[in-house]
Amino acid sequence: MTTMTPITTSARTGLADLLDGIREQTARDLGPRRTALAVADVLRAGMPPIDLLTAEERVGDANELVSHLLHAEPAFSIKALVWQPGQLTPIHDHIAWCAFGVMQGVEYETLYRDDGDHLTEIGRVANQVGDVSGFAPPGDIHRVHNTGDITAISLHVYGADLSADAVSIRREYDLRVEPDPRS
Repeated sequence: MTTMTPITTSARTGLADLLDGIREQTARDLGPRRTALAVADVLRAGMPPIDLLTAEERVGDANELVSHLLHAEPAFSIKALVWQPGQLTPIHDHIAWCAFGVMQGVEYETLYRDDGDHLTEIGRVANQVGDVSGFAPPGDIHRVHNTGDITAISLHVYGADLSADAVSIRREYDLRVEPDPRS
């Protein structure tokens, strides 16, 4: 996953207002899950426009998922992820809470439960433009896939400082996957 050099906050449409709202929520010390949901509400109320990213940043890379670090500070970081059609993540979980919103395209997400010697698929969702969600470890195991025919772009807020090439993924899973027995 490549990360591009960030442009200054003031040059990014809508980022300054978003930062104010996120800072207000992270200062409340709500705990990981409630913070993720509160930050998701901030995104839902004020998702920046697609021109938050330059035209060049919105292109992506045919060979790998592109991640643009837009802002980082001790309490949180903001990244824009750019997915070409067919690109997908490994099955993984995270080092911290996350809230995300889809800005363009569709991100297909498969959710899993860790059952020790295998993973059980527990849900699937097609996140459309404007869809926003939040989650926190534990229980945040998923894989994201651009199943559409256009580039997908999403904005992610992670509850960690991801500057200096830090990554949001805690662990990748290489376990057998079984369907949910309840479905």
